[in-house]
Amino acid sequence: MQNESNLGGYRSPSPIWARQTVSVASMTPQRFRHVLLILAAAVAALSLASVGAVMAMAFNNTVSPAWITSAALYGLPVAFLLMLALVIDAVAARRRTR
Repeated sequence: MQNESNLGGYRSPSPIWARQTVSVASMTPQRFRHVLLILAAAVAALSLASVGAVMAMAFNNTVSPAWITSAALYGLPVAFLLMLALVIDAVAARRRTR
């Protein structure tokens, strides 16, 4: 391996990621993001299960209860908005470090 004296004093620049510092104080607390992520995943899973239940009941020519239909209709958009909030928070946290 060559050292600096063999390269004529040339030092390769360090990568950008090595020069940036991350301020933990400016980012959203990990606990908050972790809870929001689990909540979004749980809402999405329950909503998909509700969609399956509505489809199974429709296949058997029975009417599903209103709460199952509501969970199927509103659960996925709510989960999508929660995950969108997580993405926006991650982008904002990255921009605050610059």
